[in-house]
Amino acid sequence: MQTNESDRAKSAFGNPQDERVWRKAERGKEKFLKRFGDDSNAIYHLASSDVPVIGEALGVRNLVMATDDKSLDLAADAASMPLPPATPRTVEGAGGAPVIVGNIRMGFGHYRISMAMASAAHAMGYTPYWLDLASFDQTTGSKVIAYQNDLYSLGSRLSQKVGLFNRLYWEPLNSEGFRKLSYNAGDQKNAELCVPLFTDIPTDTPYVGTHVWPAQAAVHAGMTHVVNAIPDNWPMALHLAEGAIHTVQTPSAYLGYHQLRGMDPKRQLNPMPLDSLVYTGHYIDHELVANISHDCDARRGRLMGGGPIRYLISVGGAGAQQDLFAAIIERLMPYVRTEQATLLINVGDHRGVWEGLLRDVRELDDVTSTHFDNFAEVAELANDALDGDLTGVHAFCDSDIFSAVYSSNLLMRCCDVLVTKPSEFSFYPVPKLMIHRVGGHEAWGAIRAAEVGDGTYEIDDTDEVLAMIDSFQLDRELVAFMCDNIEAADHIGIYDGAYKVIDLAVNGLGNA
Repeated sequence: MQTNESDRAKSAFGNPQDERVWRKAERGKEKFLKRFGDDSNAIYHLASSDVPVIGEALGVRNLVMATDDKSLDLAADAASMPLPPATPRTVEGAGGAPVIVGNIRMGFGHYRISMAMASAAHAMGYTPYWLDLASFDQTTGSKVIAYQNDLYSLGSRLSQKVGLFNRLYWEPLNSEGFRKLSYNAGDQKNAELCVPLFTDIPTDTPYVGTHVWPAQAAVHAGMTHVVNAIPDNWPMALHLAEGAIHTVQTPSAYLGYHQLRGMDPKRQLNPMPLDSLVYTGHYIDHELVANISHDCDARRGRLMGGGPIRYLISVGGAGAQQDLFAAIIERLMPYVRTEQATLLINVGDHRGVWEGLLRDVRELDDVTSTHFDNFAEVAELANDALDGDLTGVHAFCDSDIFSAVYSSNLLMRCCDVLVTKPSEFSFYPVPKLMIHRVGGHEAWGAIRAAEVGDGTYEIDDTDEVLAMIDSFQLDRELVAFMCDNIEAADHIGIYDGAYKVIDLAVNGLGNA
């Protein structure tokens, strides 16, 4: 396999980096090599394996380290997989051809985008392969990613507990620090450390990166069909992977990235070339998009029929905002006791968060049905609740990361209001109560939801969040209003982004 020999840390889209910036990026890479070892000459072979939970649902295969020296034949492996049932999205001639979804776990959002891409690929007749660059413990690149992810998770939690840290460091870092073109140089150098993992992957394999590091790594490895699926709605140089097709979910993000807006306060940057950037719409799972009309009709029927309003609280991957979640649960408890509300709480794989909520909310333990480490039970509950009754409080936790994330996908369909920070959930076709962000880059996700009309504006005051809950309970037309807007957005293709990303990875810009 030949790697790309150009030094992408020296410039971005014709905009040169300062020499000092490049040298700092070089030093950063050297520090990681000294700390985690240099495997640049290693030859790693991959194998495919089953994926828990989403393997059957989404037809996904997992790329793991091989136990022998045999090279993986992706095309042959994909050909042995059964094709999905025909859907309106199925592509004639796809024949189960492989599409790689390159990802990392950083919070839950990037995994969630990966699942949306895998779902769309499977529905279109391709075989999606899951490549988590953070999962190969013996490699230098994975060790670097794990180290940086731990720092990010710590910062997210601290930002919700220490106001001064959040105001003076975390918010500026996430909104302006990551925005700077200079930040991209360091990431480009670090991405070089992941290249050895691509030994077995044919360079023309369609590839979607759902975090910039997997996208950058694929480009450095010489892959030719790379799509960089950019998250959020705030243009940042952090997300640039020159050599890939960049996709964005909103028109405002398209204009911001096109102009590289605000990425260097000292100069006007050259814009991104037209063949590097595409507006696709929101990245949403096929199962959710295909059932929008059914699920919105079911919500209206429950709301107007006097049934309890179902709230889904999904705790993010960093486990932040526990105090706010406790306050929300406290406010909902009287409504739950009188069967005016149903509460679904998914704490992901953060068992400690659930234990903290039990300490903070009196009587929560007494009234809650727990569904822990039993995905089959969660799936059955979610399916039965689509058209059936659901009351009380239900808590979900699973030590398996795939179950932890995908449980929310199932529960979204049968809930009426998703209570969430403006993360990737901002873009999902479900009515949303948008609570305070964790990091400044998330703010524009709530703006997008509010303008589309499928969610509230961001509410950063606890009392105002609780007042909005009371308003939902008193005026059920508010949730029905969001359902109307979801169907209107669906009609013009706002939620079709994942299908378009897969098409770009397979066919390039010719069919975009």
